[in-house]
Amino acid sequence: MKIQKMVLKLSLLLSFILTTELATAQLGGFLNKVGKVATSKGTQALGLDKLLKEPEAISTNFADVDRKGEQMPSFQQDANYKPLQELPRNAKDGYILQAGHFEMTNKSYCLKAGTHAPSSGDGYMYAPTLGKKKEVVTAILKSAEQHPEVKQSDIQMLLWTIIAKTKFIDYAGSVKETALTLLTPKQILQLEGGALGILPFDAMAAAKEQLPASLRAVFEAENNIRSLVSSGNYSYEEFEQYAILAGMAMPRTDTPSGIWTLHPDGYYIRYFPSGYSITRIQIHVPEELIKPGKKLIYDATDDISCPANNGSQRLAQTNEPIQNHE
Repeated sequence: MKIQKMVLKLSLLLSFILTTELATAQLGGFLNKVGKVATSKGTQALGLDKLLKEPEAISTNFADVDRKGEQMPSFQQDANYKPLQELPRNAKDGYILQAGHFEMTNKSYCLKAGTHAPSSGDGYMYAPTLGKKKEVVTAILKSAEQHPEVKQSDIQMLLWTIIAKTKFIDYAGSVKETALTLLTPKQILQLEGGALGILPFDAMAAAKEQLPASLRAVFEAENNIRSLVSSGNYSYEEFEQYAILAGMAMPRTDTPSGIWTLHPDGYYIRYFPSGYSITRIQIHVPEELIKPGKKLIYDATDDISCPANNGSQRLAQTNEPIQNHE
């Protein structure tokens, strides 16, 4: 029975690999026909209502923050913080927490194109990763730790294409290579669900007319990213030009920088972003939280550092420290 199951699994994997390699000639032909119909007829083919209601790849926003138990920046202000990265790891699932105060400056990623970069006054709070592509995004962040050869900028471009609902068949260039390195065949298949083709000008114009002003920039940025990655000829700076709006969003006075969130697991956490690619996190673990025989794990790959101002970028966190950052 074990041998039969192994043979079946190998057969399924081989089938997927062959399908992927022959996508342009076989499945690709079918999907391209569908994409051409959609883009040539614009909103008539897609259905404008359906297009605008398509779920976000990552939907986390400030409404998902639980503010019960929050503390102002002065909380634990005299504490001595130890390096979080020196705590023992729980295999690939993060750090085993101890009672006390810990901090780490880690890699972080923008998960919302068409928004402003974090400013020094922005208050960021913890929220869980939510949305149709949460499993794929979390898988990328975990897999990246095992592939130090993959640059942070390449991972950020891949995440932007996922946020932009890009079809994997439209991937080209280095972003496609990054996806094939960090994701399993099954996870790559998940990218197709809810994905969109590149919308022509008339479809974009019609859609934008029905969107509030605050969402138009996001909608347009995502379409530009889909177009860019499909060209196969792009740079990180071009991605960033579409993903990051110039200027800064106005911070909310009721949510100051350095505000603490009471995490669902009972510890306190806060975030200090430096742009979108670097975040310093601080954690306070009360003594009574640590119990014999029970591990308390901090795994950042399921955490979103969420801005109080929805015009700023939500930031995916990682377990990867950045060394020698001032």
